[in-house]
Amino acid sequence: MKVKGDNRIRSIETEQILDTKHTITMKLFTDVEYPFEVLSEIGKFILDRGRDLPPNRFNKVGKDVWIAKTAKVSPTASITGPCIIDEDAEIRHCAFIRGNVVVGKKSVVGNSTELKNCILFDEVQVPHYNYVGDSILGFKSHMGAGSITSNVKSDRTLVEIRYGRQKLATGLKKFGAVIGDFSEIGCGAVLNPGSVIGKDTVIYPLSSVRGYVPNKSIYKTNGAASIIPKTYIDQEEKK
Repeated sequence: MKVKGDNRIRSIETEQILDTKHTITMKLFTDVEYPFEVLSEIGKFILDRGRDLPPNRFNKVGKDVWIAKTAKVSPTASITGPCIIDEDAEIRHCAFIRGNVVVGKKSVVGNSTELKNCILFDEVQVPHYNYVGDSILGFKSHMGAGSITSNVKSDRTLVEIRYGRQKLATGLKKFGAVIGDFSEIGCGAVLNPGSVIGKDTVIYPLSSVRGYVPNKSIYKTNGAASIIPKTYIDQEEKK
C-alpha cells in the first residue's frame, strides 16, 4: 500500500524517524515514504526472507517460524508464524507472538507481552505486559510495563494520523503506532491508533497519545496534553 499525493508530511517520513540499517527488514522500507506503508507486507516479507536465512545461523521451527540459534526462547512462549526472531533476541516466559512478526537482534519480548503484525528493530525492549499490534518499533526503543499500542478505532473507521490541524489518511483499518529510534514509552501509556512518536522522545507514564509527537520531545498528560522540547529541559538543568 502506497500513500500518494501532494500532502506529504516530511516529519513522519521513514528517514526522519527510523534508521533502517538496524533491522533485517531494511528492504521493506526502500520504496515507501511513510513507515506504516509496510504493515501489509510483513507476512510476505517473512516468508520470502525466511527461506533465504542461513541454516547454520537459523532454525526453522514448525510452520514458517525462523529462530536464530543464538536467540533465547522460553519453552512457555507461544509463537505462531510467519515469524523471524533474529540473533541474540530473548523471548521470555508466556510471551504471545501471533504471526507476521519480526523480532530484531538483541530485542527482549517479555512476560505476557503480545505481538501481532509488527516489526521490532534491533535492541527493542517490550519486557512487561505490553501489547504491540500493527506497529513498528525503532532501534533501541523501549515500552514500559503495561504500555500498549491500540490498533483499531472504536468506530472501526480507517485510521488517520493527526499532524497539527492536518490529517494524513493511511487507508488502514488497523494501525497502532510507529515509535522512533531511542524513544521511551512510560508505564501504562496508551498509544492510540495512528500515533507516530519521533526519535529520542519520552512519553510520560499513563499518557494517552494521539497523532504525531516530534523528535526529541517530552509528552505529558496532565488534564491536557503538553509537548516540551527536550532541549528546553536540558537548558533548565544546566542553570
